[in-house]
Amino acid sequence: MRLLVLGGTQFVGRAVAEAALGEGHEVTLFHRGRTGADLFPQAEHLLGDRDGGLNPLRGRSWDACLDVSGYLPRLVRDSCELLRDAAAHLVFVSTISVYADLALPRDEDGPLAVLDDETTEEVFAHGNYGGLKVLCEQAVREAFGERAAVVRPGFIVGPHDHTGRFTWWVHRAARGGTLPLPASIHRRVQFIDVRDLADFLLLAAVSPLTGTYNATGPLPPLGMGDVLHEAARASTSDLELVPVDDPVAEGVPFPLWASDPAWAAWAEVDVARAVAHGLRFRPLGQTIRSTLYAAATVEGVGPTPEQEAELLAAWRSR
Repeated sequence: MRLLVLGGTQFVGRAVAEAALGEGHEVTLFHRGRTGADLFPQAEHLLGDRDGGLNPLRGRSWDACLDVSGYLPRLVRDSCELLRDAAAHLVFVSTISVYADLALPRDEDGPLAVLDDETTEEVFAHGNYGGLKVLCEQAVREAFGERAAVVRPGFIVGPHDHTGRFTWWVHRAARGGTLPLPASIHRRVQFIDVRDLADFLLLAAVSPLTGTYNATGPLPPLGMGDVLHEAARASTSDLELVPVDDPVAEGVPFPLWASDPAWAAWAEVDVARAVAHGLRFRPLGQTIRSTLYAAATVEGVGPTPEQEAELLAAWRSR
C-alpha cells in the first residue's frame, strides 16, 4: 500500500515507518527535517510544516494516512481538509488523556474532557492536552467520517523513547540497590511498547479499521514491581524494592505515577476492543532489553538519589 505518515521520524512515527517498510509498503514521511532526517533512505521524505507548510502534500494520493503528530485542532483540521480526497483512510493517534477523568476504569465510551477555552494552543499547560486531543478527534471524524480510526494509547515506552519516563525506571533498576516506590504503581501499571503500538496502527491502516480504540496494556496486567525485577534480571543487578504507601510518597517525582484521585484508575483502562481487533503485546523482557540498550535516560526525569533516600528514611521512621 501507499502510506503517508505525518511525523515519521521520531519515536512513534519512527516505529510506524520501520514497521511499514518492513512489510513492503511504499512509505511517504512528512516532517520538518529536524529529527531523524537521515532515517529510512528507502522512504520518500517530504519536508514541510503542519502550520502553514502543507503544500508538499498537494496533488498527491495515498491509500492511507497515519497521523502521529496531531496536537492542535486547527492544524489537524487543515491536514484533514487537504487529505480528505487524497487519502482513502486515516488513522489518528490520540491519547487516553481525552477522558474527563480516570477515577474509574474507562472504555472507549467514557466521558471526554472539555476545555474552558477551546481556542488555546498551549498544549501541555493547565491540563489542556487531553481536551485539545478531543477536539483533534472531532476534526478527524468531521473530515473522514467512517473512513477513520482513532487510537488512544496510554504511556508509550520502548526503544528511542525521548520522554525518559519509563526509561528512568528500567535504568534505575539496572543500577541496583534499594528503591522505594509508591505502592499503587508497584501493584499496577499500564504502558504499550512503541513497536506494538506501531503494529496496531499499521493494522488499522491496512485492514482498514474504523472507530475508536484504547491501546495500552500489557496483558496480562503487570505492576511496576514486575517491570523492575525483570530489568534487574536483564542487567544482573541486585535490587531491593520497598513499596511505600502513596501518601508518604506524595511529592516525590516518580514518572508514570499519578497520585491525583481523578487518575486513580489510569492503569485500568479497558483495551478489550483493540485486543479483539488485533492488538498484541510482545514479552516484557523484549521491551526491557530494548529500553536498556536503545533508550537513554533524560536529565531531570525521576527522583534524585537524595530524594529516594529521604523517602526511604521517612517510610522506615513512620
